[in-house]
Amino acid sequence: MQKINIAVMGVEHRHIFGQLNGMLELGCTCKKWWTEHENRISQDFEKKHPTIQRVFDKKIILNDHDIDLILIADIPVNRSSLAVECMRFGKDIMLDKPGCTTLDQLEEISNTINRTKRIFSIDFSERFEVPSVQMASKLINEGEIGRVVQTIGIGPHRLNKETRPDWFFQQDQYGGILCDIASHQIDQFLYFTNSTDVEIISSSIGNFANPQNTGLEDFGEIVIHGDQGQGYIRVDWYTPDALPNWGDGRLTILGTDGYIELRKYVDVAGREGTDHLFIVNKKRCEYIDASKEPLTYFGNLLHDIINRTETAMPQSHCLKVMELAIKAQNSAKRIGYLKP
Repeated sequence: MQKINIAVMGVEHRHIFGQLNGMLELGCTCKKWWTEHENRISQDFEKKHPTIQRVFDKKIILNDHDIDLILIADIPVNRSSLAVECMRFGKDIMLDKPGCTTLDQLEEISNTINRTKRIFSIDFSERFEVPSVQMASKLINEGEIGRVVQTIGIGPHRLNKETRPDWFFQQDQYGGILCDIASHQIDQFLYFTNSTDVEIISSSIGNFANPQNTGLEDFGEIVIHGDQGQGYIRVDWYTPDALPNWGDGRLTILGTDGYIELRKYVDVAGREGTDHLFIVNKKRCEYIDASKEPLTYFGNLLHDIINRTETAMPQSHCLKVMELAIKAQNSAKRIGYLKP
């Protein structure tokens, strides 16, 4: 496959390393990188990728006609304006989630896509960088659990409060817990149910464990219904210290003829490693090690950039995920805000 040149802009979240590695493993060349603020992540980036040229004027990247794709992991509230600027300069975009934090930003993104015909893609890493999700999709397409009726997506995360930047504790900067973390689970709900007409039935956000950080939401939940399925989502910042990784992320997919459970990152008191898949149907009740299942998002995105297709993710899906995440955030009932 033909290779492309890429660049990195806005190094504010560690997801940028996964975004970049996914493209480098395909043989793409990262020519330059830029970020507005010096921080721990940008310092780590420079150490990890010393041969990539750092520039201190973003126009150097925007005006480089050899750069096809720009990877963005800026402060969430700034991602949309940077993406719009890049698209206006003729660049395709891959962002860390959330791709935007307000409906006004989303409208500007949609309008810019229509005008420029550029690709706006969000690397929903809890699907695109998780082999067990790929395996689940294959099994469902083979008819192993019948028609999907419901997804239950659980997204616990480790807070690591002492390492977090100031913007992490400001709701208007990160967009809120449902806009941010729960966009992963909304993406998976839409993908596995194939729903297009979707309603947020209820949503709530709370701060139960960190009352001193009034801008932080450490708990959130969503009940979501679509024309092809139902879903429940829970996200939080409560991962206990004893867990050996950042979170015990799980996904249960219920079908008319069976169900699949994914223990994506850890099997508590069980098997070592990641990507544990359990399937139960009329003929099978078994465990599958899905850790070797090939990932497809990055290769498909490369194909899309070269051929102007939508194999990695339909553009409408990408925008719909963010629309629903923002609407769930905006309409959420506030619970559990404790006084310091």
